[in-house]
Amino acid sequence: MARRKLWWWLLIGFAFAHAGFALEIEGVRYWNAPDHIRVVLDTSEPVKPKVFGLENPRRLVIDMPRAELEAALPELEANPFLQKIRAGRPKSKVLRVVLDLKKEIQPKVFVLAPNAHYGHRLVVDLYGENKAVAEPEEVKQNASPKPSQPREVVVAIDAGHGGEDPGAIGRRGTREKDVVLAIARKLAWLINRTKGMKAVLTRDGDYYVPLRKRIDLARRSKADLFVSIHADSFKHASARGSGVYILSERGASSEAARWLAARENAADLVGGVSLDDKDDVLAKVLLDLSLTATREHSQTLAKEVLTELERIGRIHKKSVQSAGFVVLKSPDIPSVLVETAFISNPTEEQRLRSSRYQSHWAKAIHRGIQDYFTTYAPPGTILAQERRHVISRGETLSEIAARYGVSLRRLMADNELHDSAIQAGQVLKIPMGG
Repeated sequence: MARRKLWWWLLIGFAFAHAGFALEIEGVRYWNAPDHIRVVLDTSEPVKPKVFGLENPRRLVIDMPRAELEAALPELEANPFLQKIRAGRPKSKVLRVVLDLKKEIQPKVFVLAPNAHYGHRLVVDLYGENKAVAEPEEVKQNASPKPSQPREVVVAIDAGHGGEDPGAIGRRGTREKDVVLAIARKLAWLINRTKGMKAVLTRDGDYYVPLRKRIDLARRSKADLFVSIHADSFKHASARGSGVYILSERGASSEAARWLAARENAADLVGGVSLDDKDDVLAKVLLDLSLTATREHSQTLAKEVLTELERIGRIHKKSVQSAGFVVLKSPDIPSVLVETAFISNPTEEQRLRSSRYQSHWAKAIHRGIQDYFTTYAPPGTILAQERRHVISRGETLSEIAARYGVSLRRLMADNELHDSAIQAGQVLKIPMGG
């Protein structure tokens, strides 16, 4: 009886100790990205913090009334923004979380509602100050122009999700963000080993990149192609197979309207033509032409990748699919989204965890990209100078010439052909120009 009374008073004491603390901080996490660091506080309910900065030393302060810290604060890895995270109580019932800063930052603080993976969250993004872009040096009028050298084609590889966004999660706890990053890195390695090609990763670590920023990173890298890599998920575990998506016509139309509304900021969007000095009709025509051409090239790229994926495994859909994915909405870069496998399928989840199978998918996507550039290498690139065509059964020399936009006479001369007789498996050099 005495022991029961003791437990009862302990419980009452615990209740009084927590009385008035309606909000619990259940977890504190962070992610490093190249241009910022993200700190996430898991909260038991929505929070309305008071956020302000202090100097000497430089720090960002987050005050939360009626809050209790129920989680350990993380030790930080090396990063350029944040020295330490600490907590205290400046006054009764107010929890203060302090971010000790290493430099001037631009903070962005917001709350997120619960989703399938997390509850309520308070998110703090710390960005470095924007640096002024250096003005290009004025070209000397008397300087003789240097002969242009052929460049590498640039392929932007986008590993989906990342950081706070794990993507789909398999039964064994496999996270989409991890496996697609592994495949993206393997694909980048293959591309960088291919003469005339260069890879750019939109993320190369476990951090989140906003969808529009992924497009912006590709455009700033002057990418010739954009390939986004994902792992599919479905409510039925039996769903399996790979798939390839391009932007839907409806998605393309809405994107044209978006760019048209912001055309004063869309300089050099369509083939080096600024839209800010064009009337609505002409600007819309230019955008529609650019989006139509980009979508056609995306379709061609998607077919090549889908063909290669079918050679290594099951295809979920036999044809290229279309959807309004944000990452496919660049108006001037052919873009595809590859669903490698269903992480919700136990067999395919196991394959996604396998480095060997990850390499299979990377190699198939790489071959599809190579097949695309065989025909559509951009002018002025190394690949354009070394175009090759492997003759298939039933093809004629005149059909091949028409396909590449070269004259039959030029095609024969460059390949030292004395007549139009060709055979399957024969490799032709494809000249540039007519």
